[in-house]
Amino acid sequence: MLEKEILYEDNHIIVVEKKPNIPSQGDKTGDKDMLTIIKQYIKEKNNKPGNVYLGLIHRLDRPVGGVMVFAKTSKAAARLSEQVRNKELKKEYIVVADGKFENTTGHLENYLLKNEKNNLSKVVKEGTKNAKLAILDYEIIKYNQEIDLSVVKINLHTGRHHQIRVQLSNINHSIYGDQKYGTRGHGKQIALWAYKLTFRHPITKKELTFERLPEKNGTWKILE
Repeated sequence: MLEKEILYEDNHIIVVEKKPNIPSQGDKTGDKDMLTIIKQYIKEKNNKPGNVYLGLIHRLDRPVGGVMVFAKTSKAAARLSEQVRNKELKKEYIVVADGKFENTTGHLENYLLKNEKNNLSKVVKEGTKNAKLAILDYEIIKYNQEIDLSVVKINLHTGRHHQIRVQLSNINHSIYGDQKYGTRGHGKQIALWAYKLTFRHPITKKELTFERLPEKNGTWKILE
């Protein structure tokens, strides 16, 4: 089931493509999640009789697809988690956003406040209690005038709740298919994809970069 989605694997880490609508880890729905799927794959591949260790290093929202790294040992997990804390693990995204952007590149800094009750975040003033600074850079790759949609690369500097979705919506360029913050494409799959992941191997220290773009169907046909 998983072989086609594996981008890299050794004794310490496994890098995979998460398909949209699969949870990163188990949730209250009880649906099959990436952590469980990969554990099962390792168990079967290596004929392991007992429990399989797998460390969750970072998450992708359930509707979002893209590249993820998991740790196969606790040492690898600790070292990768340290890279996340030190902002050394770099995540880049590609989105299809509403409208034409004024500039081909941009930098966004906002304070976001998460509402735990409805699982939504919003932009608030600096100094608001519990608000967290969210930073990203963007670059416009393509604009399709016919459908008034832009393809945008996002370089994420912080990992806040729904950050890309909230910050783009705040500048009136919401992501196509975003059911929570969007204005267009309701009922469609959200056009948000984690296409590139860069980090240092936890054991060899070599810098690794993995890329995978979404399949060019649905909204992603715009990539053709």
